[in-house]
Amino acid sequence: MKRLVITLLALTTSLAFAQLSMWTTQVQPERMAVQESIAAQFEEATGISLEVIPVEESELATRITAAFSAGDLPDLIYHPVSQTIGWAEAGILDVDAASAVIDSLGADTFAQGLLDLNTTPDGYAAVPSDGWTQLLVYRADLFEANGLAAPTTFEAIEAAVAALHDPPNMFGFVAATDVNNDYTMQVLEHFFLANGVNLVEDDGSIGMANDATLNTLEFYKTIVDASPEGNLFWQQSRELYFDGRAAMIIWSPFILDEMAGLRDAAPVTINDDPTTTELASNTGIVTNLAGPDNPAGAGWASLSNWGITVDADTDAAQQFVEFILDGDAYLEWLSMAPEGLFPVRNGTAANPTQFVDGWSQLDVGVDRRAPLGELYGEDVVNDIVAGLGVANRWAYAQGEGALLSRLYGTRVMAELVRSYLDGEATAEETVELLQTRISALQ
Repeated sequence: MKRLVITLLALTTSLAFAQLSMWTTQVQPERMAVQESIAAQFEEATGISLEVIPVEESELATRITAAFSAGDLPDLIYHPVSQTIGWAEAGILDVDAASAVIDSLGADTFAQGLLDLNTTPDGYAAVPSDGWTQLLVYRADLFEANGLAAPTTFEAIEAAVAALHDPPNMFGFVAATDVNNDYTMQVLEHFFLANGVNLVEDDGSIGMANDATLNTLEFYKTIVDASPEGNLFWQQSRELYFDGRAAMIIWSPFILDEMAGLRDAAPVTINDDPTTTELASNTGIVTNLAGPDNPAGAGWASLSNWGITVDADTDAAQQFVEFILDGDAYLEWLSMAPEGLFPVRNGTAANPTQFVDGWSQLDVGVDRRAPLGELYGEDVVNDIVAGLGVANRWAYAQGEGALLSRLYGTRVMAELVRSYLDGEATAEETVELLQTRISALQ
């Protein structure tokens, strides 16, 4: 018994004097202030000090590689999911440490789709922190008036386009067509995921040469034909929707505060009051889209993770990740930007909706502020968060995140799809070209 007491005392003493370093891509001054506040609370609760170090996301990969080579990694890295599997395979992240945290908090309290993006044969590469799902935003009032089903499937979207498309007064959809804007690739990836198209199959091969790809291309042409002419990206889709001239658009959740008239730089023009909440109250949200080849559907996710490195003070680092994901500190973290930092844990085993309930009451906005729950209601808030459970991304689960980055960077897919939309190639020819050109990027 004496030996056990001495061992526990030594462990407690070592943790009390532990000093952690955390690299974070949340670099804005006001967000750094929140993180410093959380670090101070953690030190007060545990005696473990935490240095918060801002690192621009564009510099993160290079700096981590250099630190790994020098044996000088930080204890913790807050980072985008695009880096996670690659860093785990390179031996930068401690898979056992992250897995132990998830087991301690309860894997069933996390959004399953986001856990899947972090899964390796040996466990979880990192611990999900926060994320958001791309949204299909639609005029629920017009859908109801015309007896239309919510646009959760390709079929329902096509039916709504046929009923509501009346240019220039109303466009059935505002689809992305500008090949030079990442928004176009995000929208394309979203629809391909919805129809069950895998960029990379489990055996490592490219998975574009199939009927699901063909059907997705033909569907996309339908919504492009119901869009304005020209090179379209997020700006035109938002402007037309805010002006009451678009029935459906795809956007990130950062539109939520703008759509409620809380940001002067993006005025709502559906009526004479740029601060109106009328459009928000008439809007529906869809996060899980399903195509004919994938009835279960899927969403498109952006996710950030907590990585515990192989150089970390493991016990202390695990304590911090559990601290920040399991109480008031988590809601303080999410408060930095609630419209873009969705909770990846709905709650705890004891209070299953604790974090969703708290997050829905956090204020959003720039020039004016209000809680998301007050603006959109409980049902919409729950739908938004539920989307994380089925959210996905191409290639990360197969350890091919670098391929996805090349696909975005080279614009290969966007250019081939645009050629098809412009009538320069058939759908069948485009499927073959996608398979060949993307295989060459591997």
